[in-house]
Amino acid sequence: MKEFKKPIGVFDSGLGGLTVVKAIRERLPNESIVYLGDTARVPYGNKSKITIQKYSIQITEFLMRKNVKAIVVACNTVSALVLQELSQRVQIPVMGVIEPGVLAAENQSKIKRIGVIGTDATIQSNAYKNLLVSINTELKVFSQPCPLLVPLAEDGWVGDNIVKQILIQYLTPLIKKSVDTLILGCTHYPVFLDFISEIIGPNVKIIDSPSEVANSFFQHLKKYNLLSDNESLGKLECFVTDKTRSYSKIAETFLGSYVSNLHFTDLC
Repeated sequence: MKEFKKPIGVFDSGLGGLTVVKAIRERLPNESIVYLGDTARVPYGNKSKITIQKYSIQITEFLMRKNVKAIVVACNTVSALVLQELSQRVQIPVMGVIEPGVLAAENQSKIKRIGVIGTDATIQSNAYKNLLVSINTELKVFSQPCPLLVPLAEDGWVGDNIVKQILIQYLTPLIKKSVDTLILGCTHYPVFLDFISEIIGPNVKIIDSPSEVANSFFQHLKKYNLLSDNESLGKLECFVTDKTRSYSKIAETFLGSYVSNLHFTDLC
């Protein structure tokens, strides 16, 4: 099979990366996608770098067996900690989700005060802060870990008032810092967008990482001559590592449509 006809590989610690899949399908509807959500071991944000690296290598090897032409690491934690290691292990392009969001935030911020929310591991890595400051030394970056959001999203707690109260606690410190731009530093977070927008206020620009990733990935495929010439809609094949309660319904919440081709795989 010619390289550009092969599918794209996308993975995340759980089902949240389907928000990236949704954005890629909207931007590149003719591309086929193989997605893996590591639902057996989610969340990654409270695990060590060694463990995250081990899990990520297992998933990357799984996707390579699926004959993918490029990989999108739709997990901010993995992107922050082990993206370089993964890139060095394979001979195909591997793209993370941090740089697209960073570039968009730097461009959007008027007063150069940017907030970042993410998992404990992502925030502790300072990946967003370091990259932002390397681009523009005038930027002030304020980071806030939100450890409860991924488990809540994976369990289907999206529109409940309890979630809103938790988000108020997480976002209040950033509001007090008068940020004018907020990066959603986790691909699970777009499902909370309505609450986040309401709490953070209309004057704060929210950077929706999945859409920024999709736009950047288009350029990535174009650069390597890997854009599909398929004239029909691409296929989506999804895998999970654990059939959790209501996983099919939750996957639909992230993707925005019914997931018809959802399978179980054991990576271990």
